[in-house]
Order: sequence, then C-alpha cells, then structure tokens
Amino acid sequence: MNHIKVLFLCTGNSARSQMAEGLLRKIGGERFEAFSAGLEPKGIHPLTIKVMEEDGIDLKAQRSKHLDEYMGKMHFSYVITVCGNADKNCPAVFPGAGMRIHWDFDDPAALDGSADEKIKKFREVRDKIRERIVLWLDEIKPWPSQ
Repeated sequence: MNHIKVLFLCTGNSARSQMAEGLLRKIGGERFEAFSAGLEPKGIHPLTIKVMEEDGIDLKAQRSKHLDEYMGKMHFSYVITVCGNADKNCPAVFPGAGMRIHWDFDDPAALDGSADEKIKKFREVRDKIRERIVLWLDEIKPWPSQ
C-alpha cells in the first residue's frame, strides 16, 4: 500500500504541528504517514504531551525537528502549515511537495494565564486540529495515491 505522506509545519514544532502529526496518525490510520517540523524548533511543550495523552496519543517518542530535515529529501503528498508564521515563511516552492495547504490555529504556548487557562487552551487547540483533520480527510476521499 502506498502511504500518503503529510508534513505539518509550524514555527516551533512544539504544539500545533506535533498535535496534528499525532492526530493524523490516530485518525488516518495506516493509509497515512504523518510528520511534523518547525522553522525554529523549540522542543515539545509539556502540555502538548499531556493533552495528547488525554486523547490516547503518546507523543513521548516524537521530537522537535527543523524543516531542513525534510526539505528536498522526502516527497510529501501534502505540506500543511498550522500557523501564520510558518505559512508566511515556508518556502513558496517546497521541493517534493504535492499540495500545500494552510490551516491557522492559535498558539496555545503563547497564552499568558493561569495553569488552568493554559491547559484549557491546549485542549481547545487540540480539539480544533482534530475537527479540521476529520473534515479534511472527508474532503480528500477517495484518498489519493502517493
């Protein structure tokens, strides 16, 4: 079976793109290979790991990666930016990318607030990413080949 490879990009590869990678792996199943990277990797935010565990997704084996690890080295059916900065600063021509898509989500790590407010924001962003992935998977059926 040919897998549909998807790369999720954001600035720090610490929250949104990591969530999207984990969610696509869970929701998309064996048909998809999910990856994530950032323009300025910062390490995975601890609250990203926590809210994904609540959803039954273990991100402990994932790490923050720079876009350069993939650029021109791997073919992706889709490159999906999940923040405005990545969309603006990702190269307009991405070697080895079939289609580029932009989904804009708030950065939960940027919230200044109490611990309760922060975890609530991480959950909100996770849930919005999940909803968008489910909608997207329905939009692209029948799933294209690699």
